[in-house]
Amino acid sequence: MKIISICPSNTELCVYLGADDLLIALDDYSDWPEHLQSLPKLGPDLSIRMDRLEALNPDLVLASLSVPGMEKNIMELEKRNIPHIIFNPQSLDDIANDLIVLGEALGMKEEAEKRAGQFLASLEEFRMASSRIKHKPSLYWEWWPNPLFTPGGINWLTEISRLAGAYNIFENIELASVQVTPDDVIQHDPDYICLAWVGVPEKKVKPDLVKKRQGWGELQAVKNNNIFILEEPLYCRPSPRLLEGLHKLAGLLHPKEFPLLTSSKSALQE
Repeated sequence: MKIISICPSNTELCVYLGADDLLIALDDYSDWPEHLQSLPKLGPDLSIRMDRLEALNPDLVLASLSVPGMEKNIMELEKRNIPHIIFNPQSLDDIANDLIVLGEALGMKEEAEKRAGQFLASLEEFRMASSRIKHKPSLYWEWWPNPLFTPGGINWLTEISRLAGAYNIFENIELASVQVTPDDVIQHDPDYICLAWVGVPEKKVKPDLVKKRQGWGELQAVKNNNIFILEEPLYCRPSPRLLEGLHKLAGLLHPKEFPLLTSSKSALQE
C-alpha cells in the first residue's frame, strides 16, 4: 500500500504505528524522522501540490483538520476521488483512537491496538505520578505572540499540563485555541510561561519580547525567570510524540517526582 501524509502529525502517527515504510511522499513540514526526508515533498500542508500528489497514485492520503485551513486540500481530494482519511484529534484519547483507525485501514489492526495500548499505558503512569504531587503550578502556554493565542480546555496541552503535575491557566475555556489579551495573562499570574510558537524554531523564540510586555515584569513567571522555550514539534502536533514532550515538561517542573527526566532541562533556555 502506498500512503501520502499531508501534515506532520499524520506522518508521526505512521512512524509510531510502524507503517513509515509505506509512505511515498510528505508535506514540506513533515521534518521527522530523518530517514523519511528523502521522500518527495509536496509543498506546505496548506498548499499541497495536488497534481503531483495525484500523479503518485497513492492508495491512501492522510489529512487532518487539526491543521486550520486543511479543508481546501480535503475538498480537492474529494473532487479527484483520491482515497483519504481525515483525522481531527483534540485530545490524547483521540490520538490513540486515530492509531487504531489508521491500523484498520492498513490491515494492521492488531499492531495498532498494541501501540495504542502502550501509548495510553504511558499516559496512565504519568497520571498516577502527577496525582501524588501536592502543589501543581500554573502554566501559560503561548502558541503565537501577536496576537496572543493559547490552548483552551479542549486541547491536548491542557491534558499534558495535568499529567506533568501542573495546570493550564485557561483550561476552563471550552475551546481548542483561544485568543487572549496581555491583561488576561496578568490576571492569572502564571507560575511558568511555556513558549511553543507554531512553526518557529526554538532559536528564533525571544523570551525578552515576553519580558518587555507592559505589566508582565511583575508576573511570577517572569520575576522567577520561569520561561520555558519548548520544541514546537513536541507540543503543537497531535501525535504520539507528545509523550516525549510530556517527559521533558514533567522533568522541568518536578525533577524530584520525575527523577529519570532531569536531563530534559536542556529544553529550558534562560
